[in-house]
Amino acid sequence: MNKINGWRRFFNNYAPKYHEESFTQNTIKEVDFLEEEFQLEKGAKILDVGCGIGRHAVELAKRGYNVTGLDISEKMLEIAEENCKKEDVNVNFIHADATNFHLESRFDVAICLCEGAFGLLSIDEDPFKRDEKILNNINKVLKPNAKFILTALNGLKKIREYKNEDIKSGKFDPYSITETFPISDILDNPPEDIMLKEKGFLATELKLMLNNTGFKVENIWGGTAGKWDREILKMDEFEVMIVSKKI
Repeated sequence: MNKINGWRRFFNNYAPKYHEESFTQNTIKEVDFLEEEFQLEKGAKILDVGCGIGRHAVELAKRGYNVTGLDISEKMLEIAEENCKKEDVNVNFIHADATNFHLESRFDVAICLCEGAFGLLSIDEDPFKRDEKILNNINKVLKPNAKFILTALNGLKKIREYKNEDIKSGKFDPYSITETFPISDILDNPPEDIMLKEKGFLATELKLMLNNTGFKVENIWGGTAGKWDREILKMDEFEVMIVSKKI
């Protein structure tokens, strides 16, 4: 692993509280949605990038799929392993950075959901290159014509949230649609007050990135956790969902 970054520190401290968040309470409905979209046979191989505590990975394993989950946070993965034991299922969890991983297996489908990896930048990372690395890595381990479902922060919402003063102060960059803030803004009693950077995406931007990394976009919808309903993206929706297929 590379030198620990801000988001890894955040998720290592946030892990025990993650399951309490309101957006984590609709796992069954979300996995129902994934099954409808993927139409896989039982035993199919699924890659979950940024799997966190295994919320989707464990439920998919319960339904008979062969799941591999990857995450940068060792604390998240510890809880994911505990969740597997509770549910008496097996998931292959891997501690790795989504921008730099190599797997021998080839997968039938992949998911990257709920900002588990996408759009979460270290302070010195290029917002235009970082997430394309993730997409390239995912594309490499997918079988031909395999589907990939991604949810990412809705850039339209971020643009509407900030004012000119935020641009002047450096909190918001309108060119890259990124916000920069101290970890203490989202974590109580942080180990240190380091800075974090988070990127929002326009649907057109995501489509271009996916095209550049070997995917063909099939659908673009609103993708806020717990509200996956195949509807047009709303201005203030939290996330955008992109359904694509490896070319």
